[in-house]
Amino acid sequence: MRHNRDEKRFDRTVGHLRCMMANMTNSFFLHGKIRTTLARAKELRRFAEDMITLGKKGDMAARRRAIAFMRDKAVVTKLFEEISPQYKERNGGYTRILHVDVRPGDSSQMALIELVASAEEKQEKKGKTKKPASRKKAASHAKQVEKAA
Repeated sequence: MRHNRDEKRFDRTVGHLRCMMANMTNSFFLHGKIRTTLARAKELRRFAEDMITLGKKGDMAARRRAIAFMRDKAVVTKLFEEISPQYKERNGGYTRILHVDVRPGDSSQMALIELVASAEEKQEKKGKTKKPASRKKAASHAKQVEKAA
């Protein structure tokens, strides 16, 4: 019986489950977002947010704990040098889970898990993306400029 157990096993042994979560965490940090089942995304969120918290600490012990779990030095370096500094001021909630659709083969609920953009990225995107003016507005603006000149 699984009374008072807090983690899902996905019908796998403990070793297989740990390796699966480590591989999914590596892919998640490498690509920034991945598409998986909703249950796996919810379980992956725990591990990913723990790794970002270790990255925010940034000391050698935290780096060793991250390498022990993820087993990929390149991804751990990316986590500690690029991803974690974006969330220095944020206390948790580094990931977002979006419900996508249903998988055709077995009707499993699919989800997209992605990193939440930091405040600096939002400001950059906000300044860059302005709605293009419609042709009528652009034409009327050009006429006004010609009349003024």
